[in-house]
Amino acid sequence: MPINIGSIKPGLTISLSGELFIVVRCEHAKLGRGSAFCRAKLRNLKTGIVLEKTLRDSDNVEEAFIERRKLQYTYKDGGFFHFMDMETFEDFILDRNKIEHIADLLKENTELNGIFYDNSLINLELPAVLELKVKHTEPGIKGDSVRAGLKPAVLDTGAQIQVPLFINPGDIVKIDTANKEYLGRA
Repeated sequence: MPINIGSIKPGLTISLSGELFIVVRCEHAKLGRGSAFCRAKLRNLKTGIVLEKTLRDSDNVEEAFIERRKLQYTYKDGGFFHFMDMETFEDFILDRNKIEHIADLLKENTELNGIFYDNSLINLELPAVLELKVKHTEPGIKGDSVRAGLKPAVLDTGAQIQVPLFINPGDIVKIDTANKEYLGRA
C-alpha cells in the first residue's frame, strides 16, 4: 500500500522500485507551485549502499514491514558471519559484503538486532555504543590531555579509530557505532 510522502521520517523502512531502504535522513519541502517532495538519504538494507533521492507522491513508495530479532554474533567462517537467534537458537549466516559497514566492529558474543524481511536475515543493527579493547596504539606520554589531539588506534576487532593521546594499549573504550567515533573510556 503506497504511503504519503509527508509521513516519511528517519528510521522508517520503505520499499522503492523493488528494493528495501531505511530512511537515514529526510527533509520535506513544499514550493509555491507544484507538489510537495522529500529529499531523503536512504540506506539499502541488502547492500548497505547509501544514496540521496528526491521522493514525490508520484513515486511508488510503500512501507516495508520488517521484523527485528535479538541475535548473538557467534563466529566468522571465511567471508561468512554466523549469528544465533537468542530465542530459537537457530543459526543465520550473512556474507561479509552485506554487512561491510559494521563487520570490523563485530566481536564474538555481541548481542545485536537482526533485521528480517520475509523470514530471511537481510541486515544487522548494532547497539548504539560498544565497549572494545584497544589492541594497538602509540603509548601515551605524560602531559597528554584530552584537548591535545587524536591518534590512530586499532581495536581488538580490527577496527581503526581516532582516540585521544592519553589512551594506551589495553584500555577499554566506548565507541559510537553509527559513525565509529571514540566516546570515552569504559
